[in-house]
Amino acid sequence: MSEAMVTETAAGSSKGHPSSGPKKRGFFAAIALFLRQVIAELKKVVTPTRKELLRYTLVVLAFVVVMIVIVTVLDFVFGAGALWIFGEGSGES
Repeated sequence: MSEAMVTETAAGSSKGHPSSGPKKRGFFAAIALFLRQVIAELKKVVTPTRKELLRYTLVVLAFVVVMIVIVTVLDFVFGAGALWIFGEGSGES
């Protein structure tokens, strides 16, 4: 196949005009279609086992602790830097 045979994407070929795809549905038909699609997607969900859930929970908690440590260190460093640059104030009111 030559390079001229490359097709455009759907977004690129529409040039701002509605496509000649499916016709516009009524309000309640659109809601029904949406609900059917939601149910179909929910059927694909795989529930983690107890062991997996525990592992995921521990990973999240470890990540949160690491982020707390990083933010605390940065807060201390920037606070010390601000005190070094601006001093602790003259104490005059």
